[in-house]
Amino acid sequence: MKLNVNGRVQDVDAEPEMPLLWVLRDVMGMEGTKYGCGIAQCGACTVHVDGEAVRSCVTPVGQLEGRKIVTIEGLGGGRGLHPVQKAWLEQSVPQCGYCQSGMIMATAALLAKNPKPTDEDIEKGVTNLCRCGTYGRVRKAIHSLGGQKVDGAPKAVQAPNGQTLA
Repeated sequence: MKLNVNGRVQDVDAEPEMPLLWVLRDVMGMEGTKYGCGIAQCGACTVHVDGEAVRSCVTPVGQLEGRKIVTIEGLGGGRGLHPVQKAWLEQSVPQCGYCQSGMIMATAALLAKNPKPTDEDIEKGVTNLCRCGTYGRVRKAIHSLGGQKVDGAPKAVQAPNGQTLA
């Protein structure tokens, strides 16, 4: 089958019922998307499918032909870090970092639809789990973006310290 992953259409040899997570990691060698629980609860495996945050551990790859898949490796669109990734670094969000690629993907999808979410919007839109408990820093990073458009094309980000991040 042909999959559009990070803007590149590629032939993939996989059974249609194989979860996208394993196609990305084992077939395509893209290890940024993580395995956490295998039952779509933790969110470590979150990717975008046609702009929506999707748990790849339970999404059969056969349903994705002709759709646009974006992983953490492609979030910046080949133009550097995405604004959410920049905010994560500026706010020192990761602790162990294992869940963070999924958390970033969920956040980017939320901000593409709602550029200035409230705390309640964040709680509803970013349901990923973090065993290290970085939720306060996640929320701070999201709010630091201050309503900027973050739809995949990296924009300059004004960090809380006044520094412009290109």
